[in-house]
Amino acid sequence: MRAQVAVLRTRPETVLEDYGRLMRLAKYDQVLARDQDCLLKLNLSWTKYFPACSTQPWQLEGVLNTLFEDGYEARHLLPVENRTVVTDPRRGAINNKWMPVLERYGLPFIPLMEVEWIRYEFRSPLLRLNRIFPDGIEIPKMYVGKNVCHLPCVKTHGHTVTTGAIKNSFGGLLKEVRHYAHEYIHEVMVDLMYMQRELHPAVFAVMDGTVMGDGAGPRTMVPREGNLILAAADQVAIDAIAARIMGFDPLGIPYLRMCHERGLGVADPREIEVVGDDVTNLRLGFRTRRSLVIWGDQLIRKGPLSPLKKLLLHSPLMVWAPFASNVYHDWLWYPTIGRARIRAFGRTAWGRLFAGY
Repeated sequence: MRAQVAVLRTRPETVLEDYGRLMRLAKYDQVLARDQDCLLKLNLSWTKYFPACSTQPWQLEGVLNTLFEDGYEARHLLPVENRTVVTDPRRGAINNKWMPVLERYGLPFIPLMEVEWIRYEFRSPLLRLNRIFPDGIEIPKMYVGKNVCHLPCVKTHGHTVTTGAIKNSFGGLLKEVRHYAHEYIHEVMVDLMYMQRELHPAVFAVMDGTVMGDGAGPRTMVPREGNLILAAADQVAIDAIAARIMGFDPLGIPYLRMCHERGLGVADPREIEVVGDDVTNLRLGFRTRRSLVIWGDQLIRKGPLSPLKKLLLHSPLMVWAPFASNVYHDWLWYPTIGRARIRAFGRTAWGRLFAGY
């Protein structure tokens, strides 16, 4: 089976119109029905703003502008994001400048920790999550039977090599204790595809690559101007093309290969039709690195400190982990290395566009 991914080059002056061209090129309206509720799953990797880390405001505006131009009604559009042990979605929505965009289009922001969650018995052959959460998998009740449009960014990730549309569902379908899944993250990514196939009538993804994240993602990255936007109905295919653009072999990334082998999407670029601008030979040479926090996490979960895993990560002592993460990310890295990278970004055309929001 072949899949299709739309890719366009863009610039700050035309990005909103380009998102419209992109989504229509990907025939999004044949996937997301106008008369059906649609979750707009935002991507918040950090409460603070850092380029390429979370859904960009122009990405959100470009998607909403297109939906409203094409006759979608506000009552069917539900912008959502969840918290983690280290992120606050309400503050994140302000810092990442989503709120002015949502207010302009008359939409509420819905933090998922404030909605009802239910235990859901999945019939799909899940690889890991049933064992990670033996008492049952809880999901937001509002997810059942609704379409979903993911708004991820092109970036690397210390746990999964790359992250995109599939990983974006991780932040909606699992509660804040989802860090327990990191030990088996590639199998969990496959589970997320099974879960979405069972829950949602349709899934679509609109990915921002105007600024991409290289290095120790999903936070402590080097921002790279990519000037690209992508869209597709196949989450595996859009993640595969984004991975290839970054410079990775998609079939060499375990979660993409496993999804491909199970028929959950297409990860082989030879079986993906790219429409729009030609990026066949674009390889940006990104390299995934591990931040100090992810390195420590893997040391405990799968490394020489694994005998202490239950004590450190599955007991009341677990509070040390988010505290250590916040100290490193928010108090040490962000005010020093991060601030310098943000200043450099602020001098770019995309940085000036962000400041304008």
